[in-house]
Amino acid sequence: MTKFFKKFALDTEGAVTVDWVVLTATVVGLGIGVVAVLLNGSNALGSKLADSMANAEVNQLDLE
Repeated sequence: MTKFFKKFALDTEGAVTVDWVVLTATVVGLGIGVVAVLLNGSNALGSKLADSMANAEVNQLDLE
């Protein structure tokens, strides 16, 4: 049984797969974070623009 555990501990097959899974999860997490930040900023900008347009006065030209 100890031979099995020593062999298992020294076996590095599949280690690259674990690295890629961790790297991919990190990239996906960062992507989600960036989208959340940008979405929050664009919602704030849209709200300010909507308020500005709602309070704007339009002057009509008298063409006569």
